Amino acid sequence: MPLLRDADLAAAFDHAARSYNALVAANPGYHAHLRRSARRLGLPPDGRRLRVLDLGCGTGASTAALAEVLPHADITAVDASAGMLRRAAARSWARPVRFVHAPVERLDEAGVSGPFDAVFAAYLLRNAADPDAVLACARRLLAPHGRLAVHEYALSGRAAHRAVWSAVCGGLVLPAATLLGDGPLFRHLWRSVVTFDTADCLGSRVARAGFERVRVLPLPGWQTGITHTVVGRRPAYGPEAAGSGKEDGEGAGARPLGEGPQKTRAGSPTVGRNPATGTEPRSEEDPR
Repeated sequence: MPLLRDADLAAAFDHAARSYNALVAANPGYHAHLRRSARRLGLPPDGRRLRVLDLGCGTGASTAALAEVLPHADITAVDASAGMLRRAAARSWARPVRFVHAPVERLDEAGVSGPFDAVFAAYLLRNAADPDAVLACARRLLAPHGRLAVHEYALSGRAAHRAVWSAVCGGLVLPAATLLGDGPLFRHLWRSVVTFDTADCLGSRVARAGFERVRVLPLPGWQTGITHTVVGRRPAYGPEAAGSGKEDGEGAGARPLGEGPQKTRAGSPTVGRNPATGTEPRSEEDPR
């Protein structure tokens, strides 16, 4: 079965909106992982006077994570599925959240404009027909030194982690989704993970999009090696310099991300995965 894209994918999410929250609630750590990724943006904990964009908000789980971590932030949440967005907007919010129905490619037409202090994209890039265009849009909407966090099912590349993902989907998720009439969507979601970037490739993709200080951070529990946060920052210099390759090789911060520390254009260290342990050092941008 080919992957669903664009209008077909939005329609599948529309249909699944009624049962989506029940399915993800059965996933241990789902909401805690989103909150952890939100903290990894490295923003002031109250979020006061900050503008945050939640790209691909779905039924609002990622928006809720941002609202909990950054309770005073001004949050705009966007999704291409009207059905999912209605579920998100119907939730109880301590502060008003602006919900916008639009694909990422048409945010300007929908009145979404920057600059934002942070962009959060959960489970979005592997579902996009053009993930590089999504990253370019995020970069364009960010203020200089604005933060990006991509929270994504991105496999480590190890056969064991791929096997765990397929076993969980085949044994639990797909049977339940099929009973609810949403088998096509969740078959797409399973396949979209196994055909998408590995975690390090996703980190390199973010770096090639012109982000600096890119790091690939694992998430705990059964999703170790399956779900990661990729964080980065828009540089302060202009778009014509980002990703030019003149100083940093193939884009700002680009490298095989498992090969240890490097220097960004400004000379500050970019920390990658420790190849011996598979873990990352903690920092002020990764409160745990």
